[in-house]
Amino acid sequence: MKQSIASGVNPDDALSSRRAPAGSELVPSLRRARMGAMKFLMTLLGIGVTQAAVSAANLYEFEIDGINGKKLDLNDFKGKVVLVVNVASKCGFTKQYNGLQALHEEFKNQGLVILGVPSNDFGRQEPGTDAEIIKFCDSKFGVSFPMTTKVPVKGDKAHPLYVWLAQSKGAPKWNFHKYLINRDGEIVEAFSSKDSPNSAKLREAIKAALQQ
Repeated sequence: MKQSIASGVNPDDALSSRRAPAGSELVPSLRRARMGAMKFLMTLLGIGVTQAAVSAANLYEFEIDGINGKKLDLNDFKGKVVLVVNVASKCGFTKQYNGLQALHEEFKNQGLVILGVPSNDFGRQEPGTDAEIIKFCDSKFGVSFPMTTKVPVKGDKAHPLYVWLAQSKGAPKWNFHKYLINRDGEIVEAFSSKDSPNSAKLREAIKAALQQ
């Protein structure tokens, strides 16, 4: 049985069943404290807060709220291949949710995580609340992969994760822009909105990353 995306992290992942080592629960708190101190220092120095993200070594340095309001610690995706996609409900590319869900179902057991990031940055095509987005994705596409809260993904207000992604492979130009992250948390490649989830180009890149 599929579980709602509101759970934040895909229940099918074996991640949740992994036993954490003693003291590991302190790591997210320490990471949050470090990032908070960095942002505060940047503010004092008159530097944009989002610039703090460019010093991150990999994906695992970031946290973002899940669409259910709980923190989504990207460190939980260590050892996985992650496809980060900024999504929208009222876009000509919205039908790509079908392809993303298909990728999730085909490759999740091999270590692929699809991470949907709702954003209203392009054409104001994601105007809904998180609750409305969840309902739409569940009812229209049966989405069960992890999704974040709605965030900006470009410009001065971009989430630090997207500042980091843009530093390496450029900022998204429209909805359903895709970034492929390898098992070490490093950015491999970016794909435009026109590169559909079932395109040979994207599928081959995912397969290659999974084999590493």
